[in-house]
Amino acid sequence: MADLRGFDAQTVEPNDSFDPIPNGDYLCIITASEMKPTKAGDGAYLELELEVLDGPYKGRKLWDRLNLNNANDTAVKIAKGTLSAICRAVGVLLPKDSCELHYLPMLVKVACKKRDDSDELTNSVKGYKKREGAASSPVIATAPVAGTAKPASPPWKRT
Repeated sequence: MADLRGFDAQTVEPNDSFDPIPNGDYLCIITASEMKPTKAGDGAYLELELEVLDGPYKGRKLWDRLNLNNANDTAVKIAKGTLSAICRAVGVLLPKDSCELHYLPMLVKVACKKRDDSDELTNSVKGYKKREGAASSPVIATAPVAGTAKPASPPWKRT
């Protein structure tokens, strides 16, 4: 159980629905990654949590699973190809750990599909590519300061 004393639902707007986002390309970052065992227990997949960075779906989460350790060679081949696309999209070609792929912007191709178990629509990640016209770099505080055209200085840099 959790102590919820002090929370008043009347003072907080409820979340919107979590209907799938429309098909398209979205600027996203990987915010979390974890190797998890397969349901059958005979392999493992890399689960990626992604976040949309801009537009009307800013802040929405997406997930992808890469079957990197699986008895099915075709599943492993597809997963390694997807991981290669991610690495190329973010400019990290020899990652030692999946966390090296976190917070690097890339374009993610998203589609809607019906779930096998419920026929409800859900999102599916269909591909990754480098965003056009920008070198991949970590997402840090570089937003322009109000009234200026140049980015804000990092907090550790003295002016």
